[in-house]
Amino acid sequence: MAEQLTRQQIAEAADVRTAPPATDRNDPVDRTFELPVGLHVATAGFFLAYVVMMGIGFAHPEMIIPIVICGLFVIAGFGVPAVWTRLAPGTKSKALAWGRFQQDGIMTAYGRTTARDATVQVLILPVLIFLWGLAMVTIAALV
Repeated sequence: MAEQLTRQQIAEAADVRTAPPATDRNDPVDRTFELPVGLHVATAGFFLAYVVMMGIGFAHPEMIIPIVICGLFVIAGFGVPAVWTRLAPGTKSKALAWGRFQQDGIMTAYGRTTARDATVQVLILPVLIFLWGLAMVTIAALV
């Protein structure tokens, strides 16, 4: 059962401490997402290719606005994080170079992952969505 406590009882039982500031401004800021830029570009490219393919495959004057909106969402979805990586405070951290990525891989929640496995993990969904769109456009063209 719940018990109602008075302010005096709470004050007697409380252990009040002053907390240090949440962040130290001297700490380096890392906004690189720990992956090479090429993987981000490839991911955005597959999504944009899907939207373009749907726009061409199902070309109709009424579809112009929805396709443009979808394209803008993809551009914003990848553009905002790209801008965010360059915001103040300035940082000396750079995106992982492709050669370093191939040599070292990356650390994930499940341990070190090779570059090949990480690339497959990052690109599998965009590639599958693109192939699904290709199948839908092909089916619509044949029917």
